[in-house]
Amino acid sequence: MPPLPRKLPPPLRRPLLRYSPLRRLTTPIRTYTSPKPPPQPAASSVSPSEISHFNALASTWWDPHGPSRLLHLMNPLRHDFIAGCLAQNAAPGLQTHRRLRYLDIGCGGGIFAESAARLPATLAVTALDPSPEVYRTAVAHARTDPALAATLTYHNMALEALPAPASPAAQYDVLTLFEVVEHVARPAPFLRACFQHVKPGGWIVLSTIARTWTAWLTTKVVAEDLLGVVPRGTHDWAQYVNMEELEGWFEKEGGWGGARAMGVVYVPGLGWREVAGSERWGNYFFGVRKDGGEAEGR
Repeated sequence: MPPLPRKLPPPLRRPLLRYSPLRRLTTPIRTYTSPKPPPQPAASSVSPSEISHFNALASTWWDPHGPSRLLHLMNPLRHDFIAGCLAQNAAPGLQTHRRLRYLDIGCGGGIFAESAARLPATLAVTALDPSPEVYRTAVAHARTDPALAATLTYHNMALEALPAPASPAAQYDVLTLFEVVEHVARPAPFLRACFQHVKPGGWIVLSTIARTWTAWLTTKVVAEDLLGVVPRGTHDWAQYVNMEELEGWFEKEGGWGGARAMGVVYVPGLGWREVAGSERWGNYFFGVRKDGGEAEGR
């Protein structure tokens, strides 16, 4: 068994209410210098260390008992939460016959992207990931199911490299950021870059981790160091984001409403379970709706 850390990481000494990753706007983002990945824009959210870390996990991404096991187990809850968000869109019966367009940012090996592409109500899924090896894993796995070719498209790029929508029809009903925000050094400009891709009445749906002592203990000490159910070095506690910070930030930005959250806890042997209130101290889903569209017009 690996030894416990001798002391708490330095960020834990900071007052939680004063420290917000959404305000980390002054630290420059390093650009990726390797010739292998596609060129990224100067303002890219991509971190070289993150790309290196996830490239190393690419070959095992689709192993349901491997390092990505917790992502496989969480996927049904992703769909449940999105369904709840869409059901919140105004009048009864709204959107029940409309096929949806998804933009999955930081899609990894495609666990969510593939499952979304198979839904009867899905028109199209566009999935982005900047890690070359992970992208190749996603593409190769999708090719094992020819039926996905009509609805699922992968791109090896950062969000900032995605062209702006040419028309409202090119925007998306649901933009997903699953286990992404806590890996971005400057989340505020990253989230703003998402705005233009969402239709009025559409949703940004994400999952991340609250920056609390409990989360540090469960995700860093227990999950990474003791149990090894998450590869060591996957998370940086200082980059976790509290739900209240997201709520306040979207409110200040304007143009977004209907925020909702769902806390989830991993129970060994049982998988992920929704636990009321845990969104304030552990893993959680968060959704927010863009103003306008059918939902606001009814």
